[in-house]
Amino acid sequence: MNNKLVEYRKTFGYSQERLAAKLGVSRQTIISIEKGKYDPSLNLAFQLANVFEASIEEIFVYDEKGDKK
Repeated sequence: MNNKLVEYRKTFGYSQERLAAKLGVSRQTIISIEKGKYDPSLNLAFQLANVFEASIEEIFVYDEKGDKK
């Protein structure tokens, strides 16, 4: 799954640490999501969408060809 988390985070002025604290996750979780090494739970995806006032589909893009699972 591809994502635009870095772009949204920077647009809204969040550091990885600040975003992680706001969501109640570790900075490493944010890093892993941004690098595409970890797909967030549905709950976390909804929380991210809420923070960035976007839909989940705007932040996360499913790419069947690029999916490594």
